[in-house]
Amino acid sequence: QVQLVESGGGLVQAGGSLRLSCVASARFLSNYAMGWFRQAPGKQREFVAAISWSGRNTSYRDSVEGRFSISFDNTKYTVYLQMSSLRPEDTAVYYCAARIDYAGSDYYTTWDAYHAWGQGTQVTVSS
Repeated sequence: QVQLVESGGGLVQAGGSLRLSCVASARFLSNYAMGWFRQAPGKQREFVAAISWSGRNTSYRDSVEGRFSISFDNTKYTVYLQMSSLRPEDTAVYYCAARIDYAGSDYYTTWDAYHAWGQGTQVTVSS
């Protein structure tokens, strides 16, 4: 079992920045590929960003490319999402996800590829 705890959400004005963190904890830790997803009220959950265990390979949805940056400190089992130039359409609950991955170089962009999810952290961007 692995538990994920997100933090760092909040209320910001358009153009502002936030840094989200997600810490993984388990009795027996492994190698994890990590990802971020988000879901706004009344809308489907969507992929935001993903990173491989090595931290060298990443992927972003088009609408956040150049504004968001994902990073992974695999010595602390913590993944980060640095968000800048935030827009009202970025408003959502943000979830981190983890998947055991021993290859180290793979990342995953679909929610069903992951086996563990956090409880989410709310990000609200005002106009």
